[in-house]
Amino acid sequence: MRTTSMSHGTQGSPRQEDDEAWYQQFWPWFLIALPGSVVIAGLSTLYIANKYSDDLVVDEYYKDGLAINQELGKQAAAQELGVSAEIKVLDRRAQVRLSGGITPSMLSLRLSHPLEADRDFTVTLAPIAPGVYQSELPANVSPNWHWILEAENNQWRIDGSLSSKNFIADGSDAP
Repeated sequence: MRTTSMSHGTQGSPRQEDDEAWYQQFWPWFLIALPGSVVIAGLSTLYIANKYSDDLVVDEYYKDGLAINQELGKQAAAQELGVSAEIKVLDRRAQVRLSGGITPSMLSLRLSHPLEADRDFTVTLAPIAPGVYQSELPANVSPNWHWILEAENNQWRIDGSLSSKNFIADGSDAP
């Protein structure tokens, strides 16, 4: 209910007086809602940024730099031994054909998503034939995933990226 009374101001012009409290009127709430909506949007953005943050920046630069030097030594050892690998993926199974005259009893295959570190995983490949190793994968992979293959004794390492040629449509092309 709005009641107004008319009184004359000092200049003789009529002035309206409102008997309603400020919190019962529209304009104060409208003016409060504008910055309030910005605060809510900012908090929502902060939540989304923290929950879905990129994993591209490394916190421990020095340790990672030392690890890279060790990995380069392992890659050089693989080149000296003449080790190479061909990886094939069928559904959720990985098969590796290893060449180079060495036959480790087990291999470790690390598959890394190009952007999301929480999707990375490592599997142990067991031999199924001379020079051929296989394992089930815990998740689906796709082209552009990075792979690292290491012997069980960590003496050598080879790596690369999956491409469409690494994927088999049916079991007929398996290595």
